[in-house]
Amino acid sequence: MSVKIKQEDAEKMSGEVVSTKIQGSDIFIQSLKNEGVEIIFGYPGGAVLPIYDALYKNPIPHILARHEQGAIHAAEGYARVSGKTGVVIATSGPGATNLVTGIADAMMDSLPLVIFTGQVASAVIGTDAFQEADIVGITQPITKHNYQVKKLEDLPRIIHEAFHIASTGRPGPVLVDIPKNIATEFYKAEDIKETEIHLPGYQPTTSPNFLQIQKVGQALQKSKKPLILAGAGILHGKATKEFVELVNKIGIPVTNTLLGLGCIPGNHPNFLGMAGMHGTYAANMAICEADLLINIGARFDDRLTGNLEHFAPNAMVVHIDIDPAEIGKNVPTDIPIVADSKEAIQALLKLEMEALNIQPWVSYLQELSEEYPLQYHEHADSDKMLPQKVIELIHKHTKGDAVVTTDVGQHQMWAAQYYSLNNADHWVTSGGLGTMGFGFPSAIGAQIAKPDATVVAITGDGGFQMTLQELSLLQESQLPVKIIILNNQCLGMVRQWQETFYEERYSQSLMPKQPDFVKLAEAYEIDGYKVETYEEAEKVFAEVLSLNKPVLIDCRVEQMENVYPMVAPGKGLHEMIGVKG
Repeated sequence: MSVKIKQEDAEKMSGEVVSTKIQGSDIFIQSLKNEGVEIIFGYPGGAVLPIYDALYKNPIPHILARHEQGAIHAAEGYARVSGKTGVVIATSGPGATNLVTGIADAMMDSLPLVIFTGQVASAVIGTDAFQEADIVGITQPITKHNYQVKKLEDLPRIIHEAFHIASTGRPGPVLVDIPKNIATEFYKAEDIKETEIHLPGYQPTTSPNFLQIQKVGQALQKSKKPLILAGAGILHGKATKEFVELVNKIGIPVTNTLLGLGCIPGNHPNFLGMAGMHGTYAANMAICEADLLINIGARFDDRLTGNLEHFAPNAMVVHIDIDPAEIGKNVPTDIPIVADSKEAIQALLKLEMEALNIQPWVSYLQELSEEYPLQYHEHADSDKMLPQKVIELIHKHTKGDAVVTTDVGQHQMWAAQYYSLNNADHWVTSGGLGTMGFGFPSAIGAQIAKPDATVVAITGDGGFQMTLQELSLLQESQLPVKIIILNNQCLGMVRQWQETFYEERYSQSLMPKQPDFVKLAEAYEIDGYKVETYEEAEKVFAEVLSLNKPVLIDCRVEQMENVYPMVAPGKGLHEMIGVKG
């Protein structure tokens, strides 16, 4: 792979070209084009001015966020929905450190990003120069890999490697720190070399071991109570078609992690709902009673497992994951398989197996689903809307086909429970890090990735106020994102925990004074609506969710409503509270 640059006019002496030199910033832009970059999310500053000047001369579409955190969350939403690598640029010092939350978020949730940070000139690194920060050291624990460019001639190779590392194996963020002098230096065009990937220490295993696949087949034939736990690895591996085919072929029940939602349609007869802290009764009891648990692309995090002593106590555990570090990390594994999810599922599909004798198990779980469904009840002493029903109304008016992004907290769990997804790659949420402020800017990236889709950002009043400055982008970039705020005038999940575990001591979780979100939207030239009844919600949703323009809807919901079922900290999945038959 070579770097092709629009060359500057060379000096000529005696009618001969002495040399043609190319500036580092031009090499940078052309390297991004060679990687197929379609969009950049960023914010300029002193250390990246040479790069932005090159971008002016040789454009790539760019989204100017109003805060670096908004830029990186938008890049996450773009990466999650498109399956492509998100690209972020920020300046040195505070510009770079403002990206840290998004970098950690992408690392936890395996999202492919390449982040370029400006840095002070090489000669003053380490002197506490103006806007200097050791972003390589700061981000080492929260990146898949990071670089600081030492020599201009290394820049094309480093960029090529960064995109390769970010998007292969288990996806993740890669940071490239570029001192300002690297961007301003010149390099002889004839000395630019082919950029080839040579990373002997990085060779992800994608093909499963056939003997291990056979063991899974043998375990299935013996099993009476098998269960698949489907995680985001199926989505990252673009294996949803093969996964649904596998489920249909062997008739096995399925539960999802929070981030795995969408890898099987929400109305599939084998789907039990989400498992974990706020999972369905049927899904959690299935894990507790299964004799075979096949985990595909999930990492057994604590919000899924609850107390590990009680997690899948009767099950032989199969764990299929692209990242060998995850296998056996939290849950002992009987049949480990390091592989790409699509290749592993394709191998399982090729197995010749007799029909599984699991109908009593399937029927039992269907009965649990019917006997203990997700449900909610109106408050006798309140006329406020219930947030669960608002989610159901959003589902009704989008027919389950919207791309849904969320912040973190109660509204996130209600969206996971009550917005039944029809399609893969239509669910964007912050799982591992649990980042407030994620939902709205990630919707901007999702809308860019799918310009013709209905994108709904479901947020809380707390999280929305963390990144609301990105409202500027909706009109500026003509993005028809629909923002729906479930406004309960509090930090909902914090308040719920204080009610449940801290004897109703609501310390700094109630927010009775809120801005007028409708007027705020109008200040950004966006249509805003305040909704206080189900009738108003029906009317507004019917009118605006299909419009090709941005809209903000402030839904006033019951403050004291809690997310149930719930598994308390330290408890097993079988010890759910708030379950009603």
